[in-house]
Amino acid sequence: MTAPSTVNAAARAGDGPRRTARRSRTRTRTRTRRASTWAVRAPLLPALVFVIAVTQLPFLATLVLSFFDWNSFHPGSRRFTGLANYATVLGDSTVREAVVTTTLLTASVVAAALVLGLALALLLDRRFPGRALVRTMLITPFLLVPVAAALLWKHLLLNPEYGLLNGVLAWASRLFGDGGAPQPDWVSAAPLIAVGAALVWQWTPFMMLIVLAGLRSRPYEATEAARLDGASEAQIFRYLTLPHLRRYLELGALLGSIHIVQNFDAVFTITSGSLRTANLPYTIYQIFYQAHEYGQASAAGVLAVLGSLVIASVALRVVSSLLRGEASRG
Repeated sequence: MTAPSTVNAAARAGDGPRRTARRSRTRTRTRTRRASTWAVRAPLLPALVFVIAVTQLPFLATLVLSFFDWNSFHPGSRRFTGLANYATVLGDSTVREAVVTTTLLTASVVAAALVLGLALALLLDRRFPGRALVRTMLITPFLLVPVAAALLWKHLLLNPEYGLLNGVLAWASRLFGDGGAPQPDWVSAAPLIAVGAALVWQWTPFMMLIVLAGLRSRPYEATEAARLDGASEAQIFRYLTLPHLRRYLELGALLGSIHIVQNFDAVFTITSGSLRTANLPYTIYQIFYQAHEYGQASAAGVLAVLGSLVIASVALRVVSSLLRGEASRG
């Protein structure tokens, strides 16, 4: 009769090759999984390398440059100063005024564009003849090059001599009065409003598209049930449509803020930063290209990037929560 110790030893001896085979199969599956993962990611590597080379390397160079006192008029006196450029930028009254102007311009443009975009989206959500043509025409301002849009507002609309706005005032004065309508210089009289109007005109279609996407995703069953219960259109909009659009409005406000904070074209083209309209991007341009203070301009640029990253992180959270809500609803 075989002793129990002999049986256990034989069993252990047989388990060794099986464990080795299992480890080999596990390693093979792991290598296969890694190979398939890299096969999927490999086509994206050139794009990733390009993005890093175009965006991250210049930012790293700017970050390094922000720690140096470097004026192009005195290239031989370049020296490392640590955080002195940041202290200079934060203590500069011109930069602080530019931050206030940027905040005021961004908040007013985003608010106005959201309200107008919401109104236009509610209009386009209804069926009427020529809706597709109207929608295409309303989207057109967002497709224009920013410099072209700013030039259009500066010369075609706001020019005091041949601008369309003063032409309409003169026509209305001849029609209803004595023809002596004033011909104001709108850019000089209200420079920040002129820049803001051009930005609102260009960014309202963007807000409209986001809100329109939200309107198309709302549950129509709840709306129809509310109508059957006798709710008015105002009540449906207040208690059903507007709460559903809250995340879409937040998304539009955050994405619009990220882009409008960085806007340079409208300020440069319409006012050239004069008349207290210089925002933060234009002020950085002045420090770099006019004062030739490369270190201070780099420090201001790094601070602007950090501020944009804060807004972008909030926008990403809103987008992720919006996608989770759509997935749970589906």
